[in-house]
Amino acid sequence: MRLQYPLRRRLLPLLCGLMLAGCVSAGKDFNVHMVPHIKLHQTTRAQIEQMFGPPWRTGVEDGRQTWSYGTYKYGVSDTLSRDLVVRFDADGTVASYTFNSNYPEDKQL
Repeated sequence: MRLQYPLRRRLLPLLCGLMLAGCVSAGKDFNVHMVPHIKLHQTTRAQIEQMFGPPWRTGVEDGRQTWSYGTYKYGVSDTLSRDLVVRFDADGTVASYTFNSNYPEDKQL
């Protein structure tokens, strides 16, 4: 399927602008230094929100409510990302969580 000429004319400046900017971001920053303070079956949903703010995304995994926090920065030569997924038990406490990052400063967490 070929793009119509007027559509290509509108997309070209946008794509050039993104390439010149060199970086595209998605997500929402969160306080990664609070991750070690999460305690399984103790930390509550309210405490997670107090530590990290409202979730960027919500969902369900294996019947458990999940909250996701993440920030993704795509550059011309590199990509930086960090994300936290918190899964809650039926009683509203943390059942499990996953934290991933390729930020050099997060290696000590």
